[in-house]
Amino acid sequence: MERVSIDPTPPPPERPELPAGAGPRWPPWYAGVGFLVALISTLVVVGIVAAATGASTSDENPTFTVVATFLQGVVFIGTAVLFASFAGRPRPEHFGLRRTRFWPTVGWAALGLVSFYAVAAIYTAIVQPDAEQTVAQDLGADQGTLGLIAAGFMVICIAPVAEEFFFRGFFYRALRSRYSVLVAALIDGIVFGIIHWDFSSADGLLIVPPLAALGLTFCLVYERTGSLYPVIALHAFNNAIAFGVTVDEASVSLVFGSLMLVACATTPRAQRPAMA
Repeated sequence: MERVSIDPTPPPPERPELPAGAGPRWPPWYAGVGFLVALISTLVVVGIVAAATGASTSDENPTFTVVATFLQGVVFIGTAVLFASFAGRPRPEHFGLRRTRFWPTVGWAALGLVSFYAVAAIYTAIVQPDAEQTVAQDLGADQGTLGLIAAGFMVICIAPVAEEFFFRGFFYRALRSRYSVLVAALIDGIVFGIIHWDFSSADGLLIVPPLAALGLTFCLVYERTGSLYPVIALHAFNNAIAFGVTVDEASVSLVFGSLMLVACATTPRAQRPAMA
């Protein structure tokens, strides 16, 4: 009789499914290393700009803060593209910049936003955090009309695009090549919350949990829709509300927020379908 060999080694666990059209798998270590590279590169680039212009990174200079924030966004996007290129030629759809069904996407986005606001309301009622973000003021929102517009543009337009491209389009996607949806979303949300921690305030840590929940929500919406556009729209919408409340001026939030929502709804319609 023919002898049948039995391999005692159990088969490796199946890799988790990624959002539709996700493209090549990036190793999970891309997420952590890429994040560190982006942070260090931002410090170097901002330091070079400060030295070249004679500005000080510790000065409360709104113009320099706007420039530094913009450069940070460019560095984070560039870092994501750089690491993605190690696994092949990156395409927009690899980061989630792809078409998806409109009305189901609107439904998932609305569900995610309502769920987050419910969690945030419960957290506020229980913890009653006495901490406020000063990003708008740091960007010069209180320095006249031009400062208000510049700050609003950075908060409502630039930040959502740069942060979602890196944290959901790259960071979360790299984690998903190994971890489940919940684990990857939790890690992503925690890191997302921590980078918004205001270390200058004693109560700054209190804003980390709701921001972590927001990051987790964005991951889940991205997972269900397979597209980054609805997540950028949600981020811009949330930032528009927060900015308007902070500066007590609704016009800038209304204009930039509406533009971002329209852009996120129409840009995918004009985009070619993702290649398989």
